[in-house]
Amino acid sequence: MTTNEARTRAPRGPYAKSKARRESIVLAAHEVFAAQGYRSGSLQDVADAVGMSQTSLLHYFPSKRDLLLAVLNWRDTVTGDGGPRDPEETLAEAVIRQARFNETVPGVIELYTVLCAESVTANHPGRDYFTQRYEGLRRSYLRSFSALAEEGRLRPGVNPERAAASLIALWDGIQTQWLMDPESVDMAECLRDYLQLLILPE
Repeated sequence: MTTNEARTRAPRGPYAKSKARRESIVLAAHEVFAAQGYRSGSLQDVADAVGMSQTSLLHYFPSKRDLLLAVLNWRDTVTGDGGPRDPEETLAEAVIRQARFNETVPGVIELYTVLCAESVTANHPGRDYFTQRYEGLRRSYLRSFSALAEEGRLRPGVNPERAAASLIALWDGIQTQWLMDPESVDMAECLRDYLQLLILPE
């Protein structure tokens, strides 16, 4: 790519400034919602964090719900879904890689844990997001466990569908314990131990 082509493709002017401002608002909202939750964290808190008025913030995100969904979508682009990235990566390797990576992103586990817990309450705008996320994760892990079963690598009596749901439940629970006491809880190793109970070695 030539220098001129790069300049042509790169966002410039008002669009670039608008994009950068939207990103700064999403990052600020991530910090506010992770620390205070969606219910308690206010638009004014977010506006204060980026040094703008609430009215100006609403120019970029017309409602608090819009901002929440933007934060959740941003989280997905950062963390992924914990599934294998290529045919060579095993389910266990993918899960452990993701768990280790999540620990390195400030606030991302807090955000997920707080908002997921809140989403079970009445009329929470994140409920559909988490419902669909869990459905997608169960399908993804079910495919992986089913493939292992076809290879004869699941231990006798392991049900792929229940194993998929249980993996998600364990991961969410381990994350909560890690948030309470990160020095005592090793998320990745707990997940590794669980998967070793289900999956036979090659």
